[in-house]
Amino acid sequence: MDPEWFLDNPASRCHVLSVAAEKYEQLRARLRSYGSCLVAYSGGVDSAFLACVAHAELGEKSLAVIADSPSLPRRELDDALAIAEQFHFPLRVIRTQEFDNPEYLANPTNRCYFCKQELFSHLTPIATTEGLAVIAYGENASDAGDFRPGAQAAKEFQIRAPLKEVGLTKSEIRALSARLGLPTADKPQMACLSSRIPYGEPVTPEKLRMIEQAENFLRTLGFREVRVRHHDLKPGPLARIEVGPGEIRRLLADETALQVASALRGVGYAHVTVDLFGYRRGSANELLAGPVRPPTLSGSSVDPADS
Repeated sequence: MDPEWFLDNPASRCHVLSVAAEKYEQLRARLRSYGSCLVAYSGGVDSAFLACVAHAELGEKSLAVIADSPSLPRRELDDALAIAEQFHFPLRVIRTQEFDNPEYLANPTNRCYFCKQELFSHLTPIATTEGLAVIAYGENASDAGDFRPGAQAAKEFQIRAPLKEVGLTKSEIRALSARLGLPTADKPQMACLSSRIPYGEPVTPEKLRMIEQAENFLRTLGFREVRVRHHDLKPGPLARIEVGPGEIRRLLADETALQVASALRGVGYAHVTVDLFGYRRGSANELLAGPVRPPTLSGSSVDPADS
């Protein structure tokens, strides 16, 4: 849907919001039917919304749990903790050990499976110990058809996806989040740092440190949608920068381009490039799917797992 057309048509907007409200009531009823719930939380759009609604419906019979590991940016962890504090839902931070798993470190196309398998293997005993009947995570109806290896792990551990089950789409979740006052309503998609490394190139904490520092610098310059793709080359690694298509011109401005190149060399990149297609859905999966397609400027920016 063209967002400008949507904004200029009150009747259509009211209809969409009405449909979202109906699904929201279904979600509330579904969560109440659980009796108690553990929410796999990341601080992103979907899990923040789910954790907030679960707490509103279940109170102390709900618990959000966030997994900390080298693949989680520090600023994302800080933001996630701040949201939980602001909206008063209980939150527990755990450490996961996917970096001890050589299958994860090898970075196959189903890397996300091993990450979610590790996560859910930690959440299951917590739910049992705390007497929480259901474990839920933030997959939504817009994720249908995406390449999402983590969904297989969710199926194996019988993890519920209530947002998807009631048919809530990403745009509807954003609209409802805005009504609830959640700061994630317009938050850009965020995936783990490991998704910046092409499949088949090993994941290491050192690479993730470089990626995180590089992306943090770009965000300090005001770039909103940012990915720094890390490529192993000789004599040194290459950073391939993706920003929103509307932000490319500013990135390529002389002063900014030189400033960015200097900063990224300072964190260890021998080569710094800009992807002229810009940030787009599923960039990490393009070699699996075929030729690159030009991005749609008004389209969503959701990556599978977010990539």
